[in-house]
Amino acid sequence: MSTTRPGLVGRLFVALQHLIPQHLLSALMYRLSRVTWAPLRWALIHGYLRVIRVNMDEALEPDPDAYPSLNALFTRALRPDCRPLDPDPGTLVCPVDGTLSQIGEIRRGRIIQAKGHDYSVADLLGPSGRPERYQGGRFATLYLSPKDYHRIHMPLTGRPSGMTHVPGRLFSVNALTTELVPGLFARNERVVCELETEAGPMVMVLIGAIFVGGIETVWAGEVTPARAAETSATGPEAPVVLERGAEMGRFNLGSTVVLLFPPGTMDWDQGLAPGRAVRLGERIGRLRAPGDAG
Repeated sequence: MSTTRPGLVGRLFVALQHLIPQHLLSALMYRLSRVTWAPLRWALIHGYLRVIRVNMDEALEPDPDAYPSLNALFTRALRPDCRPLDPDPGTLVCPVDGTLSQIGEIRRGRIIQAKGHDYSVADLLGPSGRPERYQGGRFATLYLSPKDYHRIHMPLTGRPSGMTHVPGRLFSVNALTTELVPGLFARNERVVCELETEAGPMVMVLIGAIFVGGIETVWAGEVTPARAAETSATGPEAPVVLERGAEMGRFNLGSTVVLLFPPGTMDWDQGLAPGRAVRLGERIGRLRAPGDAG
């Protein structure tokens, strides 16, 4: 997203991330964000709102003092009228509020991370993934900042078919760290969600980051923080169909979602480019009809 050369302060910031106890700090944030003791909860919530300047007018519950914890405010629901879905059922809708970090075609099994950096689909998906499905397909990387809405929704109708928690580091996922840490998204802790959709298979990878103390899905509940090594599940015990625009998961604080589609299933809208702000429900691509040329 950034095109300027990182300065000394930025490089020191990234170097420090290699040294700090990332998981310990994230575990402390996990506990702190769930404190319900009224004086501390009030201080945390109002301090957060002063620094981050969240637009509470869009929240289903606009009163900050109505939230039982800071995490409840992080994961707040929006008013239903705030994010209308694109009305054309043949389009893909954006699954989050955030910034488009990178977008394009998967070439030679690799995804662009930032200028001068790419990483492999196989590394991103982990040992349980099927990277060959996505060779020549499409990807998009969407960054959620701390001020953004933290729930993740479906870009099109689908059914969860598999989920894998892949342990890893917890580097920040902001633009600066993305530029300076090679293979960042394939190194950080993540939850790989496989879905069968009306257009075929797709993957939504929910990337953890420093102070992102929890990742959850609607069918499995809280997946991280995990106390075990890699965990895998084939999906919910009962078939679950999630409609286009339905919630599929959420972050505590902000992080990143990587979308993967196989070749021949969809095309991104023209005009989408790194650095563009995107909002939940807006059109970002279209499904290909059978026989459409690439």
